[in-house]
Amino acid sequence: MTNSFPPETVFPACRLCPRGCGVDRRQTSGFCRAGDRTRVYTFGPHHGEEPPFSGQHGSGTIFFSHCNMRCLYCQNYPWSQQCKGRTLSDEELVCVLEELYRRRCHNWNMVTPTPWLPHIVEAVDVMRRRNIRLPIIYNTSGYESTATLTAMHEWADIYLTDLRYADPRTAAEASQAPDYVHIAREALLEMWRRKGPLQTDADGIGVRGVVCRILVLPGRAGEAIDSLQWLERHVGTDIPVSLMAQYTPAWQARQRRGWDRPLTIEEYRPVTDAMSELGFTTGWMQDVATDTPAPLIGYNMEAAEPAALVAG
Repeated sequence: MTNSFPPETVFPACRLCPRGCGVDRRQTSGFCRAGDRTRVYTFGPHHGEEPPFSGQHGSGTIFFSHCNMRCLYCQNYPWSQQCKGRTLSDEELVCVLEELYRRRCHNWNMVTPTPWLPHIVEAVDVMRRRNIRLPIIYNTSGYESTATLTAMHEWADIYLTDLRYADPRTAAEASQAPDYVHIAREALLEMWRRKGPLQTDADGIGVRGVVCRILVLPGRAGEAIDSLQWLERHVGTDIPVSLMAQYTPAWQARQRRGWDRPLTIEEYRPVTDAMSELGFTTGWMQDVATDTPAPLIGYNMEAAEPAALVAG
């Protein structure tokens, strides 16, 4: 299979994401501040994803460093915003995939993969030539180029994507992405056209399809309802929706009025009501009263030493 993202053509003028920086990543960096060599913060079996992805043995999650969003409340800020992580060679990235497969993970879950697609695709191709395969989850904020998604469709099996905002003003304030609403909705439509509803195997593990996550933000529950209404009109209620109440003030949100508090039950309830009234029957609703286990919160995760883990 031909690599749709050859490093020698992508990195000299990177336009992988909607930012379209066009910079030569071998010499400098664009909005995401990524260079031309893959950086990973940590990886391993993850049990905090939706049930069809976590299963019994965990989702084989790889947390890539850098991000094309600047979410002021990001729980993964040590690697998404502060860009911590370890630079991996192509061979080491292959070893990471091998390790996750060896540990019986149900999938390869690529978290914020977009800056690193040239290397990811090459590593996956190596595994496929060895006849080692797992479903690949493209785990994204939703801020994706449809051109990139089109080129990626042969490699990605599952899209785990967000509809983070419904108001461009909120997207600009919270993530420095005023065009997010239009971009994320167009991206979701492309994902849906390519993959459709979530399909599972005999054990209930996801193998193909799209899941949409909606994180309900404090003071902005109406935007979550707007996103649900948009989904019902333009995609339908067959798409599984993961409605999340886990917002925790992190990173710069701790010092920003309106962002410095958790979600309340009173503002979350109308969103769950809307999800039911609109007819979404496939998906999950988090309980706003349930705290996210501390080890599953990004900023509590310890950086991994991939070489040591693979050696083990």
